[in-house]
Amino acid sequence: MDLKAKIITASQTIGIDRIGFASADNFETLRADLVQQKAAGHTTGFEHQNLDERLNPDLIFKEPKTIIAIALAYPTRLKTPPKRTGHKRGQFARASWGTDYHFILRDKMAALISEIKNLTGQDATIRFKPMVDTGELIDVAVAQRAGLGFIGKNGLLITEEFGSFVYLGEIITNLSLAPDTPIDSQCGTCTRCIDFCPPHALMGNGQLNGQRCLSYQTQTKDLMAEEFRPLIRNVIYGCDICQLACPFNKQKNEHRHPEMAPIADVVQPELTPLLTMTNRQFNDKFGQLAGSWRGKKPLQRNAIIALANLKATEAIPELKQVVETDPRPMIRATAAYALGRLAKDYNPDLINLLQKTYIQEVKQAVAPEYLLEYQHAIEKLENLRPC
Repeated sequence: MDLKAKIITASQTIGIDRIGFASADNFETLRADLVQQKAAGHTTGFEHQNLDERLNPDLIFKEPKTIIAIALAYPTRLKTPPKRTGHKRGQFARASWGTDYHFILRDKMAALISEIKNLTGQDATIRFKPMVDTGELIDVAVAQRAGLGFIGKNGLLITEEFGSFVYLGEIITNLSLAPDTPIDSQCGTCTRCIDFCPPHALMGNGQLNGQRCLSYQTQTKDLMAEEFRPLIRNVIYGCDICQLACPFNKQKNEHRHPEMAPIADVVQPELTPLLTMTNRQFNDKFGQLAGSWRGKKPLQRNAIIALANLKATEAIPELKQVVETDPRPMIRATAAYALGRLAKDYNPDLINLLQKTYIQEVKQAVAPEYLLEYQHAIEKLENLRPC
């Protein structure tokens, strides 16, 4: 058995679901599209900012020969739903279920590197650089070149066995291993992911207008633009819509890794209690999720919007409390927006609260966009005044 075959066998023992091997040649053929995307304002800022390093492995690793790509399949359905408590619930996207995938991938790649070192007799000249999506390279481009799957029209890697419900990682090495064959797109004339994307973020050619992607919108830290608010429905982190629409994902639901097992009450949390969580409570409950990386502020904002989308009138007292006591102007403004959406009858006390808070916000010189949320909410509530 040659070294590559031994590495594949070792990866299976470790619990890596797919492994592939790619040359460490540059990815310069992607440059023009990436430059165009940035010029068009379609990037999010979450990408590695040095384009040369994203495209050239030899700029981040001395004498690279091979890139080993791995994929781990993650579950898409809960085994048991959360208990009914009377509270409306939100959702985390499936890629954020279980333990943060960055840690899982790093552990798997560390174990694989250890096995390769053993297989090569602990040769000190063999070097490795493992990466997940916080690294320099473009995961899907590496995985596609390594034959793990093809890049769909939604820009995600789609594997034969697991669809696009996979976490990706890669290891650059100076070890020479025979490359696998890249897989061309199999989307054909299907446009389901494009058709079902509510904000029309997909460009149709595998590219994404990241600024319009709902997953990105849930991760921003300031006010969410009003056009996106109803589109997130009750999702407080990420977005699964283009994946759920994809025919290649039909019936895909892998529970292969215990650390990825979702806890129903965590990944579909009650929304109202989330509004007043302390940092410690937030970290205790959500800190292990990949979806916690931006902190509690975006998730609390999204929870407020979700309550408005769900017409959760029972949450009005808690939203009033947020307007009155929360120290963050953006959160207060988002709660004012939700109150304007939720109130169904003319309520002078609620109007007075928002007017009083608006005056205080003016005195504190909060941003004009925050003041607009109060103005719009008050206007909506005034329109409920009986004739």
